[in-house]
Amino acid sequence: MNDDNQAVPTTDENTPEDMPQTEDTTPEQEAAQPEAAESPLVEASGSEEQVLSSPPEASRFEPSKGYLRFELASRIEHWVFMLSFTTLAITGLIQKFAQNPLSEALVRAVGGIENTRIIHHVAATITMLSVVYHIGALGYKLYVRRDRPDMLPYLLDFRNAWQALIYNFGFSKTRPQQGRYGYEEKMEYWAVVWGTILMAITGFMMWNPIATTKFLPGDIIPAAKAAHGWEAVLAIAAIILWHFYNVLVRTINKSMYTGYIDEHEMIEDHPLELADIKAGTTRIPSTPEGRRKRQRIFVPLYALLAAVMLVGIYFFVAYEETAIAFVPPPEQVEVFVPLPPTPLPTPVPTTTPIPGGLSSWEGGVGSLFQTRCVICHNNAGKIGGLDLSTYESSLAGGNSGPGIIPGDPENSSVMFVQLAGGHPGQLSDDEIQQLIEWISNGAPER
Repeated sequence: MNDDNQAVPTTDENTPEDMPQTEDTTPEQEAAQPEAAESPLVEASGSEEQVLSSPPEASRFEPSKGYLRFELASRIEHWVFMLSFTTLAITGLIQKFAQNPLSEALVRAVGGIENTRIIHHVAATITMLSVVYHIGALGYKLYVRRDRPDMLPYLLDFRNAWQALIYNFGFSKTRPQQGRYGYEEKMEYWAVVWGTILMAITGFMMWNPIATTKFLPGDIIPAAKAAHGWEAVLAIAAIILWHFYNVLVRTINKSMYTGYIDEHEMIEDHPLELADIKAGTTRIPSTPEGRRKRQRIFVPLYALLAAVMLVGIYFFVAYEETAIAFVPPPEQVEVFVPLPPTPLPTPVPTTTPIPGGLSSWEGGVGSLFQTRCVICHNNAGKIGGLDLSTYESSLAGGNSGPGIIPGDPENSSVMFVQLAGGHPGQLSDDEIQQLIEWISNGAPER
């Protein structure tokens, strides 16, 4: 058989199975054959078919670098999140274990507990802003670019986890065949999603306890503190024991630095993705016009959603002032300071003797007592139980007996004090003599 008689294979695109086969075709039949058989993918748009541009996967491979795994925007997002997470971890742990010597040293290094709280809050705000960006970037990739949702868990991931287990224990010689993201990467991603939600809720409760306890019982605040702290410990342990092992110990994965991964690593860790890249099927087929249309829908919707989330972050951060102000260390003061002696009332200057002497209570004795004695011996104070503000109370006296005994100056308690001398309300000798004469004359009231 010569070359002209060799059979030519046919495909469904060129010759349907129910179409009769002929060895020869006329020029008219050849002209009617669709040229799209050798064209890129086609997509129906309305009633017409539009030819797509070349698959985007072709630009993902560079001979000198390998396959593009993470774009620059994704790498920047990763490092911003990593730095904010690290800052939160350090400033959070030294507050949770505040009595540890290392914690005390770090708190002093950043300038005290107030600075530690401020740094922690700033890092939390950056993390929340990263989440706002991530939601937009993820929506753009899935809706506008039509990337496949490779981070969703599928039944294959559970099979791969079991296959990895038996492979690592030596019961199988076949490694699990994984796509763009393996089961361990998906577990990490969704753990971050869950942890971020939990940390945001409990963080809001601690940051805004008054607003929280308007709707929930007060016991929720210490519960939130416990959940926040131990979730942080769990996240840090997962990063160190799980993430670092997979990207730094088991293999040195440089894709988050360079963005690229070589073909050997693709074959080892992501063989299904490599097959999809070479087949040009990592994205759902789409026309440029369809992509622009989805862009026009996505941008305003995400702008509205981002504005709502940013308002929520502002509410989160600035709703109430709750942090306890740092109290400066107490100054060294003397514990016991003896009190000075209680000052006695200043003696009232001696007044000019009343003309005609002290003839009666109303004739001068009452005025003398008001000027010199009532400042201490009054109805309110009654020092020594003695009230000299009225005639009757002066006769009654106090703790030392009757104040004035008509006709008996020697046994009147007022005269005891005055004759002893040195009294704050000490009378002059002339006034004492006149007072004695008044009492000796029967101490008349009028």
